[in-house]
Amino acid sequence: MTVEQLIDEVIAREGGYCDHPADRGGPTRWGITLRVAREHGFAGDMRVFPRDEAVAIYRRVYWSRPRLMDVAKRAPALAGELFDTGVNMGPPVGIRFLQRALNALNRNQRDYPDMTIDGAIGPVTLHALDAFLALRRPAGEGVLLKAIEALQGERYVTLAERRPANEAFLYGWLANRIGSNGEG
Repeated sequence: MTVEQLIDEVIAREGGYCDHPADRGGPTRWGITLRVAREHGFAGDMRVFPRDEAVAIYRRVYWSRPRLMDVAKRAPALAGELFDTGVNMGPPVGIRFLQRALNALNRNQRDYPDMTIDGAIGPVTLHALDAFLALRRPAGEGVLLKAIEALQGERYVTLAERRPANEAFLYGWLANRIGSNGEG
């Protein structure tokens, strides 16, 4: 799946304008929060936030900046999941999930060394991913997806437990984000 397809799916799922009273992000359009839109120079009413600006933000902030294209070359479904997780939780969160899973799956560092969980894709993370995939192909990518989704699901439940207003979103998070492999 291409980054353009991933962005189109996120925008289709997130829909147009929304201002849910329980959403700390405030008004959103195309899944872009008011804060993020302002950070990227949009000064208008979110009801008229242009789709093309949302696409540019998704590409720059949630795909290019976290270097998901480097993951996509190795494991396209994994890159899609990290993109989707990043859109919903912030790119470093999904990358930390990946790093935690890779550390836990390295068989006590027999396959590759543990890495620092820093939420950034760099040479160490890519080396670990390469080593894991080389050892665990063809099923390895699917196992990483399951691990990331398990961590993501646990985080959603914790968010709802810690802030009851988030219960308004829990069903949708689980229905639309877990098991989707970043594909909707």
